[in-house]
This record gives sequence, C-alpha cells and structure tokens, in this order.
Amino acid sequence: MASEMGEAIRQLMQEKGLSEDSVKLTIENMLKAAYKRTFGTADNAVVQFADDLSDVTLFSRKEVVDGVYDPVFEIELEDARALSEEIEVGDEIDIPLDPKTDFARSAVSTGKQTGHQGLNESFKDNLYNEYKDKIGEIIIGYYQREKNGSIYVDFGKVEGVLPAKFQSPREEYEKNDRIRALIVDIKKTSSGIQVVLSRSDPEFVRSIIELEVPELSDKTVEIYKVVRDAGYRTKIAVFANREDVDPVGACVGLKGSRIQNVITELSGEKIDVLKYDSDPVVFIKNALSPAEVNKVIILDAEKKQALAIVPDSQFSLAIGKQGQNVRLANKLCDWTIDVKTEEQAAEMDLSEVVSRQAAINLFNDDGAEEEGSAISALPGVDVRVVDILKESGIVDIQQFIDAYEEDALKNIEGITADDIETINNIINENVEIVEEGDSSETQSQAEAEAEEEYFCPECGAKITLEMTVCPKCGCEFEFSDDEE
Repeated sequence: MASEMGEAIRQLMQEKGLSEDSVKLTIENMLKAAYKRTFGTADNAVVQFADDLSDVTLFSRKEVVDGVYDPVFEIELEDARALSEEIEVGDEIDIPLDPKTDFARSAVSTGKQTGHQGLNESFKDNLYNEYKDKIGEIIIGYYQREKNGSIYVDFGKVEGVLPAKFQSPREEYEKNDRIRALIVDIKKTSSGIQVVLSRSDPEFVRSIIELEVPELSDKTVEIYKVVRDAGYRTKIAVFANREDVDPVGACVGLKGSRIQNVITELSGEKIDVLKYDSDPVVFIKNALSPAEVNKVIILDAEKKQALAIVPDSQFSLAIGKQGQNVRLANKLCDWTIDVKTEEQAAEMDLSEVVSRQAAINLFNDDGAEEEGSAISALPGVDVRVVDILKESGIVDIQQFIDAYEEDALKNIEGITADDIETINNIINENVEIVEEGDSSETQSQAEAEAEEEYFCPECGAKITLEMTVCPKCGCEFEFSDDEE
C-alpha cells in the first residue's frame, strides 16, 4: 500500500494540477469513509503521511483499558502491550490497519467512491478558481459540436459554450475550426466547469484591437467607448494622451493593416474608428461617420438632445441601414441625435434656438465658458472655418472676439479676411455681448429715460422726443437741450 499510494499521490498532483494539500485531504477522507463503513464511525481514525509522500498509513486510535466495553474505541492492556511494552491503562495507542485485509469489499468500494468524488470536486474547484479570474479575457479553443444553436468549444481541461445569443450572425463553424472568444461567465456543472463565451460583446472587439495596437497597451492611446451591432457595424471612440499621436491613425495602422486584422477576425464586420472629443458638437459629428455633417446644433444640453444637419447626399449614410448608424452614434455619445437634411432644417425655426443657446450659455454666473458658447453652435457658420480655428486653439465665441480685437486672426493660415468678418457679423447678429462694468450704467440710463415724460404745451397730450407736431391739436414744437 505504501509505495502504490505514494505514487498515486504524485500522479494526481501532476496530471490534475491539484495541490498537495487537496490530494492529501481527499485520500484522508477516502480512508476514513472506508473505516466508517467497517466500524460505524471514523472519530478515532487517524491518517498519517510520510514527509516525502512515499507512504500513507491508516491507524485506529484506541484507549488502553482493563476490560473492554467498546472494541472500536478500546483495547485490552495485554493486547496493547504486545504492541508496546511500556503502555499503561488510560494511555492511547494507534493501531495500524491495512484496508486490503481489515476492510470488507463494500467498505473499500465506499472509500473509492468518496475518493473519486473528492478528487472531482477538488479538480472542479481548482479549475473554477483558475478561470474565474479570466472573465473578460480572450481564450482560443476548437469547435467540438453544436446543440440547440449553442456551439461547444474544446479548451482541453474545460469545455466552453458559445450560446446562440452571443454569436455573430455572420459566422459559421465546422468541426475543429479555431474559435477565439471572450469569457463572460464561469459555471459549475455536474460534469465539471463550463466556460460561457461571447463573440458579440463590444468588449470582444476592444480586446481584439488591444492585441493589434501597441499604443493601447502602453496607454499612449485609450479607448473611450465601444458600441456594436454584432455582425454589421462597430464604432470605436479613441483619444490620445500625447498631442503628437494620432489616435485614429494608430488604431487603423499603415494602409489599414491593423484594423484589417480585426475586421478579418469579425468576418468582415464594418468598423468605424473615430476620435473622441469632450465637445459634444465635435464628438457627434465624428460619431456619425462615415457621413459628412455640416452642422450640429445643441437643442437641449440637459436632456442631451442635438440636431445634426447633413447634405442631402449624406442623409441615408448618416441614418444607416434601418437606422443603424445613427442608433450606434446615439449609444456612443449618449445623446439623442436627430438627423435632418439642409432642406428639412430650413423648414424648422432654428434661429431662435441657436441664438438663445449661444446667448444664454456664453457665460454662466461665475463667468465660466459653457458648451453653448462654441463657435460651431452659431447659425450659418462655415464648418471648414470652424475646424481651422479649432486647430489654432480658438473654439468658443469669447476666444474669437479676443483674437479679433487683437487682430491676431489674420495670422491663421487657411482662412481669409472675408471668413473672419463673416463670423464676426454672425456673432454680432445672434449674440448679445455685455461688457463688464457697462451693464449698470446702461440700465441706469434706460431707467432715467423711462421715468422722464413729455406733454404738449397747448392741449397737454403726451408726446415723445421724436415728435415735431402734436398728434391731438396739431401744435408745432421743437426740443432743445437745457444747458443748466
């Protein structure tokens, strides 16, 4: 028993990947189960292992008595002294047992069954602990079989299942096909551990692209958000932590080499990689790619409602098949985006919305700039000029006004004097600029004019400064300044 048991322990540790303690505990429980089946209890069963695991021994611990009452727990002094001459009444002695001779066949079978169950549970727990930390990671296996729409994948130690709801409608598999998927859950079953997989989760695309783009690994470029309509289109918003790095270019790669590998993995699914921007106007424009957007108007910042105006030729592209493109853009930006053509927008009364938004949001109570003060929110502004100004660091209306007054706009390459004057005129027409310190004086003057009234010297009818003839009696008069 000694050499066989020691070898069995080493094989279990090697083949099953179990720890020494879990194997020893399983064997101990197995021997105690056989002991209990033979003697009715295992309270006095003792299992000891050699330090090098070369041997394992089962003992029956009994008390030395003078007159045995319970032979399971007691032993006569005379019998005990045959094992140890120095033993006395009241002492305890461990009597070695051999399961092959001391146990009945039924007891041995019980011990084996207990051992198998214990090993299976230990193996299952060991695998569960190993894979539960891998949730959210990519794993590679091979197609094994299909049942009720679910695909079962062989990973060697464990079995994976790819439910129909987590599959891409583009993909079909045959036996032994290589499958790469995202681990989304781990379950214990009667047969072992089952790894639940997904190829439709947006995080699957995130993990795949992170494998292709080194800049994502070193955090030079980061992914803001991924939204997906599995099998059809994915939108990925990225940003760079360094000004000299183009986040979109880094993800797409030279001639699209990096993103093409991701598209191939997704069986041809379309992928839009776009730049994230903290300015919702710019971000919404980017999110509607590949459509070109002329203008984005913030209708309600609190409710996150916006209007995107596109050329007639870009309308169907902006909406997408069955509304897919705009729907994904909504998820990506977390805004409700209404897409209109220029003709449709012209039929809407937007001037009041844009003017009010620009005026109200130009400055808050503390003088801080709001999103509504962006130049791009002005009605009729040229998108090309807005983009050029943004590259020069001029995004909001106040920045434009300051640069205009300092005559610094003429140094910006790509825009003309006419472009500058056009935007300045739009601001003057739609935004009321109140200079600091002038508001109280203007208000006082208006109040003074409102309080002073004039009457006709002939009939007493009320007249104004603009009149030269009384509307009631026809008396002619003239206003002059009073020097005093």
